[in-house]
Amino acid sequence: MSKRFPDLITVLDEAYTTLSPDRTCVMSFDREGRMVGFFRDGLTYRRALDSRVLLRWREDRRHRRWLSGPEAFNVYRDVYALAREVYPETAGELRRRLEEEILTWTPRMLLNEERRFRSVYHPIPILPPDQYRSVVLQVTEGCTWNRCTFCNFYKGRRFRMRTLSQFRKHIQAVKRLFGKGLRMRKGLFLGDGNALALNADRLLEYIKATRESFPDEPVYGFVDVFSGERHTVDEWKALRESGLHRVYIGMETGSDELLRFLNKPGSGDDVLGLVSDLKQAGVAVSPIVMVGIGGDAFREQHARATLRVLERMELGADDILYISPFIEFEETEYARQRREAGIRALDEAEMEREYDRLCSAARSLGIKTSRYDIRDFIY
Repeated sequence: MSKRFPDLITVLDEAYTTLSPDRTCVMSFDREGRMVGFFRDGLTYRRALDSRVLLRWREDRRHRRWLSGPEAFNVYRDVYALAREVYPETAGELRRRLEEEILTWTPRMLLNEERRFRSVYHPIPILPPDQYRSVVLQVTEGCTWNRCTFCNFYKGRRFRMRTLSQFRKHIQAVKRLFGKGLRMRKGLFLGDGNALALNADRLLEYIKATRESFPDEPVYGFVDVFSGERHTVDEWKALRESGLHRVYIGMETGSDELLRFLNKPGSGDDVLGLVSDLKQAGVAVSPIVMVGIGGDAFREQHARATLRVLERMELGADDILYISPFIEFEETEYARQRREAGIRALDEAEMEREYDRLCSAARSLGIKTSRYDIRDFIY
């Protein structure tokens, strides 16, 4: 037992190292020695791969904000200073990890990880919640449609596809960036938006390349039912046999009228057709639905139509419905059109009631549901 830190608790996992010097503080590191998380006095700090830091805390409700560069530097300084204080009273494997991994870093070195990240990745604007710990491999950049009025994730970015040769080089660069930090990662996510809408034969080549470097890891990705190439059931089967495990579908709503208002082509029946094809092919499905979108004008129509479509989907035990509270971005076309149409945005309390309403209804149908708050995204 440490004399100076009598309550010291450590977890020496193969994938990470966790230190808790006392009951008010926990810090965790990947196997490269980079800080991953820090909890102190009710505040939780999460480090992204580009070394930004997301601060989360709870008062009357949940709060979050991204720290400035100087604020992130101070967090890193405190974490590594505390690790240095613990070091003299350690022995064995913990001491070795502190010497060889954790204490080789400085706050400035961690901030400089942003440059390494930017040299490997295009911006990663969003992932499904269960993919935050996956290895993202960017087959494409941007979105094939990129005209939905509410979305600003790919604004100003032209859709591009890497050649197979470029993609193989990207995979190797990703592996170098993560290093031993790969041990914390599970699964492979093919980015960016709608990457799975590429030609099926080409997708098979990309998935084969990923499995050569990451054998046996399941593959995931977004697909937009309304744009890109529509795959046959046999093509989805071939993709599943090559490693594709789950597909995430930006359904948003079951209301065709609301889809038109959002400038998202297609219909609820199109979503049903895609889900049916995927289920026949043995691919797990995660539809993503937003609550609050369309404001008070579409509230009832959105809720009823979305539930009708979900009732017909026949989702199973391996499927997850994600319900996402809608976040309106001021600079989007949606915000302008909503104001011009005199539509009132739902307040936070109303949004939560709509979330509870849809979540309860979906679960009564036996559908596994989970919350998807884009403000919590960190990679």
